[in-house]
Amino acid sequence: MRKFIIITLALIVSACTGSPPTVLDVSLAVTNPQFGDHDPVQWDSYRPHQYPVHGIDVSKWQGDIDWRTAKRGGVAFAFIKATEGGDHLDRNFRQYWDGAGRAGVPRGAYHFYYFCRTAAEQARWFIRNVPKDPKALPPVLDMEWNHGSSCKYKPSAAKIRAEMRTYLRIMRTHYGKKPLVYTTVDFYKDNNLGSMRDVEFWLRSVAAHPKDVYPGQRWSFWQYTGTGKIPGIKGETDINVFAGNPAKWRKWVEARTN
Repeated sequence: MRKFIIITLALIVSACTGSPPTVLDVSLAVTNPQFGDHDPVQWDSYRPHQYPVHGIDVSKWQGDIDWRTAKRGGVAFAFIKATEGGDHLDRNFRQYWDGAGRAGVPRGAYHFYYFCRTAAEQARWFIRNVPKDPKALPPVLDMEWNHGSSCKYKPSAAKIRAEMRTYLRIMRTHYGKKPLVYTTVDFYKDNNLGSMRDVEFWLRSVAAHPKDVYPGQRWSFWQYTGTGKIPGIKGETDINVFAGNPAKWRKWVEARTN
């Protein structure tokens, strides 16, 4: 009886604050996917596997994906690279988009930002290539430094935030969903993204919990590795967790896919 009560409570307790699940949430840990890693990290007290809901983000580098195997292995969602700049479409986007959809994996698309084109121009390119699907997860704006890019222009932090707001506004108007922003530790700090209080974040941190490297920042997704092992994918891939239990995840998806 005690075990039943704990599990029931775990399904109704939710706090999408970026803090690890409570003890009640951990009662569901036996159902958590335990994905491997090609370059594992020795986590401290806050570990990715404390979170029940895991998913992936992918681009052309993942090659062929067996989406049904990935789903059976514990992949609960996927964010798929669609576009970059104003003229680049990831060569595997449509294949991944259709494959994830057929397998029943909730999926969304992301855009990799390029600093030598305007936000409006890049938003139009994304809209041209990504279906307006009410059942899709929200679109994502990927903001990070790309030191290998052909674009050497580095806007001011104020300019970057202004362009982000332009892009996010166009996305929300077109798709009818509040977009997410993916970012990295250095980009977040360099551009004071913590000041953008109305943004829903997906944060990268592959050696420590976000609470340690993004102090006080709320988040919905945490990318905890770039070298993960996923059933259905031959090579390395990024793995992420959602900041909540399965009940919170279902509620989050339902609110954004209707």
